[in-house]
Amino acid sequence: MKRRFGIRTLCSTALAVTAFSLSSALLAADAVKIGFLVKQAEEPWFQTEWAFAEKAAKDKGFELIKIAVPDGEKTLSAIDSLAANGAKGFVICPPDVSLGPAIMAKAKINDLKVIAVDDRFVDANGKFMEDVPYLGMAAFEVGQKQGAAMAAEAKKRNWDWKDTYAVVNTYNELDTGKKRTDGSVDALKKAGMPEDHILFAALKTLDVPGSMDATNSALVKLPSAAKNLIIGGMNDNTVLGGVRATEAAGFAASNVIGIGINGTDAIGELKKPNSGFFGSMLPSPHIEGYKTAEMMYEWITAGKEPPKYTAMDDVTLITRENFKQELEKIGLWN
Repeated sequence: MKRRFGIRTLCSTALAVTAFSLSSALLAADAVKIGFLVKQAEEPWFQTEWAFAEKAAKDKGFELIKIAVPDGEKTLSAIDSLAANGAKGFVICPPDVSLGPAIMAKAKINDLKVIAVDDRFVDANGKFMEDVPYLGMAAFEVGQKQGAAMAAEAKKRNWDWKDTYAVVNTYNELDTGKKRTDGSVDALKKAGMPEDHILFAALKTLDVPGSMDATNSALVKLPSAAKNLIIGGMNDNTVLGGVRATEAAGFAASNVIGIGINGTDAIGELKKPNSGFFGSMLPSPHIEGYKTAEMMYEWITAGKEPPKYTAMDDVTLITRENFKQELEKIGLWN
């Protein structure tokens, strides 16, 4: 009798263990998997996006699959890999926005939902693919904040608009870039800077050497009365190059105000005790990483499709006085 009872107990235990194992396997199989693809995984900006997307995964209970996609071939291969691993959707900052149609075609074949972050897809005609949910910087509004910050610093230094000029390095081929510099100029004008004191310099490349060349072409057009300079551009590098050009032209750092956009490319410059590069408008990669991952999870699990455009205009001016503290807050300080 005792032996039968023991056998029954063992059988019951075995069945319970088996049921628990099957239940665990089913739960694991049902776990939501979401991809997060970025073009430059080594950059602090994308490392921060990934870190906060992982926080969203922990908070919401899904699995995040992080993949670096530095080129088109790796991007399309990554989408196949996500599908093979059971992902239901992915967030992506593409290496090339013109890959948009190919990315969407590949996602459709694999039945994957897509949210673009930071850089918006464009179609074969160079037009934004507005049917694809996108979360990114509100370019014009952020540009306005950049221009307002430069004007505020000029006022703080008691600069007179009569002998103050602005050189704005432009890249109108990129819609986002044009909107940023348009917004910056709009704010400078509203602050009282005369329109004829704003000089535009077209960029050929979006790096420091390219912006040095562009600014140099504008500096020779300045009147002899120009005493103070404001340097603008669509990002940190286009302003950094402009500041380098003013140094070479003999302008003292105290007579130059350059404010970039992005923050992460300005850290080295802000570590210097003195420079015409005053600061940068730091966006919110931590918010963007968390928000897009959360939006994708809700889309997959609750059918809540994200807005076609979620504008982010939350930026912080970082300067030599506060950049370390502000970067530490969001994990961008090493």
